Amino acid sequence: MELLILVLHVIAALGIIGLVLLQHGKGADVGAAFGSGASGSLFGSSGSTNFLSRATAILALVFFLTSMSLTWFSTKKTGDSGVMAAPSAPSKSVPSDIPTPSVPAGPADDGSKSGSVPK
Repeated sequence: MELLILVLHVIAALGIIGLVLLQHGKGADVGAAFGSGASGSLFGSSGSTNFLSRATAILALVFFLTSMSLTWFSTKKTGDSGVMAAPSAPSKSVPSDIPTPSVPAGPADDGSKSGSVPK
């Protein structure tokens, strides 16, 4: 299910990119006034603007919904409640039957060290 939503998400993203690139900017209306032939388009004089705007809005809605769905799936998969979730405790415990290393005893402190400071 998650893979299907991911594929739909990528298709919606590519569709939005394509539709935005197909649309005319605000400055394109000035060129149409001087005979660029906008009335001879496939959708009529104003039909292409309405169709492309609606298709972009629909794909934007699909993109938003698939983004929310993928977010929901990712939180259900990991079980985290967010970025600031507390770290989990380590699963292994240190065994208590490990012997502690013994430290060899140093020379007896009788005050006759050669490096000691005189009083």
